[in-house]
Amino acid sequence: MKHDQTETQDAWARYGWLMGAIWLVFLFYPITALASSNAPLPFLVLGWCGVVGFAAAYLSGFIIGMRDSGTGTQRVTVLIFWAALGCVLLTIPAISWPALSFLPFLMSYASYILSRPWHWALNVLGPAIVTGYVISAGVAARSQPWGLMWIVCMIAIVNSINSWLIRRSARADELRFELATSEERESVARDVHDLLGHSLTVIKLKAELAARLVEQDPARARAELDEIVRLSSEAIAGVRGTVTGLRAESLSEQLHASSSALAAAGIVFEMRGSTTVLSPAQSIPAAWILREATTNILRHASASRVLVSLSPGTLFIEDDGTGLAGPRARTGSGLRNMEERAAAAGAELRVGAATPTGTRVSLTW
Repeated sequence: MKHDQTETQDAWARYGWLMGAIWLVFLFYPITALASSNAPLPFLVLGWCGVVGFAAAYLSGFIIGMRDSGTGTQRVTVLIFWAALGCVLLTIPAISWPALSFLPFLMSYASYILSRPWHWALNVLGPAIVTGYVISAGVAARSQPWGLMWIVCMIAIVNSINSWLIRRSARADELRFELATSEERESVARDVHDLLGHSLTVIKLKAELAARLVEQDPARARAELDEIVRLSSEAIAGVRGTVTGLRAESLSEQLHASSSALAAAGIVFEMRGSTTVLSPAQSIPAAWILREATTNILRHASASRVLVSLSPGTLFIEDDGTGLAGPRARTGSGLRNMEERAAAAGAELRVGAATPTGTRVSLTW
């Protein structure tokens, strides 16, 4: 099953542009200036074309910029910025200084869509331009330029604070992801060390015993060699399983693996929600819990249907099997490991009865 190919973007990427659309109400000021302008008709036509073109460019830039942040997209959004600025210039012959009311749009566009140098350039240059105009206009200027000056300065401050908070949040999430990945690798390293340490110790002892018995008791030596082969196979399988767990860090990959394993066992798999509702740091323990829960269902549940549901900060796994009254009622290392993983990730794990039958596992942050 391809769980995330139809929902590859998170809610912010899909709908964040609406934030930009809401701010278009402030085009009221240049539109009002155009409506009351006494400029010649050609200038008015250019002005209206400029306003419409600016709105289209502004929205297009937000939609494109929030859905992708690659190098190619950055070039496109920069071109859109220059197109929007060109549209602003078209309005100047008709409305004069009210064209400065486009500055808050351009400043916000630079802060949330373009790179940091663009943010600082526009959010410093914008207030400087308006302040310069107000000073040059003198005390006799109308009230509007003064009000615009304060608005532009306030927006520059808000944009700077918001962009700093966004970058800080993104960096914190990156650090959480790196920490979770590091902990996962350390855990796998411990598992491999313990597994190989125990297996190789036993194999070494049995090999030494077989060497002593090879002439005295060939039949028993052969039995010990057969046991060495069995232990070696188990150790190899254990290492492969552990390494596979290390590779399957992606929640989407684990969903695909779980659905395939359940389908092979004749169990119907149903998925609700998207993996994008969990942060990268949450996805790692969620994938591990899902993997362990899938193993328990295959071994003990005798289920015919499994439902996996994802919502912000939550993973639910529910089956219609024998429930906690069956073999899973016994406390085992699997459940303990799930609880330890959840606790290490700062999440709460709950395992209880589903309705009407079966088991429900929930992981909540």
